[in-house]
Amino acid sequence: MALPGVAARMSGFFSLVVPIAVLASVWLAMLLLGGGPLDRQIYEAPYAGGSPALVEAARGLSMTGEPPVLITAGLLCALWLWWTKRGRLALILLFVTLIGRGLSELQKYEIARVRPNFEPQLVVVKTSSFPSGHAASSMIFGLTVALALTAGTRWERAAVGFAILLSLLIGTTRVMLGVHWPSDVVGGWAFGLLWVMLSFPLSVRLASLRSSSGAPTAI
Repeated sequence: MALPGVAARMSGFFSLVVPIAVLASVWLAMLLLGGGPLDRQIYEAPYAGGSPALVEAARGLSMTGEPPVLITAGLLCALWLWWTKRGRLALILLFVTLIGRGLSELQKYEIARVRPNFEPQLVVVKTSSFPSGHAASSMIFGLTVALALTAGTRWERAAVGFAILLSLLIGTTRVMLGVHWPSDVVGGWAFGLLWVMLSFPLSVRLASLRSSSGAPTAI
């Protein structure tokens, strides 16, 4: 491989070090400081229990972050990529999303943080609190699907921006519904972004593989 090519790859790798370190630090801070006085104060602010209309809106938006919805959407996108002769990218999409989801659930099991109970919980929850699965999974699924479908096109930035915005809204509803500490949600967002960024090198390996039509085949 030519030296300029190596230098470009190294430059790309090191450009990820700082954001990865920041995201990892945010995740760790949310883990260690969660449930404290500040967390409790912020938790009370967006709670929607006093507004039935707001509760219904939060429930509806929160539903879009449910595992069955996200997994089904991811599978449909993977099938479409496979149908359009981008099978390797479909496998990358499934790997990033499903393994990321599994790692999020593993954290819940191992950390076993108790959910807040200062206000009535407005939806039924059964698992532990940290990190928010809705925040983490919506970030992972949304970003990966957006990048897989639009990488290299003029729609890429808009799709990524929409995916992040939707995840931010979904995560916020979990505090509004009284089932998560704010730190759970921020930790979920941080983990989701971190996982996608750490999975990026695998996607880059497919970036050079183009379909015969010239459409992008990787993130």
